Amino acid sequence: MSGEIVVFAASSLADAFNELGDRFKTDHPGATVSFNFAASTQLFTQVDQGARADVFASADQVQMDRAKSTNHIDGADVIFARNRLIIIAPASNPGGLSGPSDLAKPGLKLVTSQPDVPIGVYTQDMLDRMSRDPRFGPGFRDQVNANLVSQEANVRQIVAKVQLGEADAGVVYKTDVTPQAGTQLTTFDIPDEFNTIATYPIAAIQGAPNPAGAKAFIAYVLSPQGQAILAKWNFIPAA
Repeated sequence: MSGEIVVFAASSLADAFNELGDRFKTDHPGATVSFNFAASTQLFTQVDQGARADVFASADQVQMDRAKSTNHIDGADVIFARNRLIIIAPASNPGGLSGPSDLAKPGLKLVTSQPDVPIGVYTQDMLDRMSRDPRFGPGFRDQVNANLVSQEANVRQIVAKVQLGEADAGVVYKTDVTPQAGTQLTTFDIPDEFNTIATYPIAAIQGAPNPAGAKAFIAYVLSPQGQAILAKWNFIPAA
């Protein structure tokens, strides 16, 4: 295995994939791995506009299906990981959050993503579920959305806003609360009945400059070694 492998991957995969890429290069000394991390919607747009890439790893099935429907995917895609949602606040918790219901507190400064970015879609799905529960009430989603002060391009920017104290709360993936970020954050779990399990598909790009490299990288992500690295960064195993 040799040559450069260009991987377009969702922002939430940055830590895990950087480590995975280093391990892959150790096992394949003739190969290099270059990552482009961004929101899955942005990655699809780049691929659709002809950007050079070998592999696409999305944070949701919607963007992968868009890529398939526009004939940008070579072969079948496969789910390689899953993720959960979690609420974050600055370590000092200026909004006084104690749980998910407080997202609707009047005056709370909430940050999310742009509406079509996977984390934003998952967040609205979560709010829909809560609004159907009498403990929250049918107006819960609208009350929470009234607190939005910013819509970011990707999930890592949500984390940064909360870390800097520019927002009282945000909804991100559990994997975004890394050991480094965790020292600056307070977290609140979202009960299973409201949580959304995010699915992450991966596939080779049609016309990839390095098709053999794409196949080898995907195989490594799905291997026991790759899955162990993803689990280390709190992703749920593909199985």
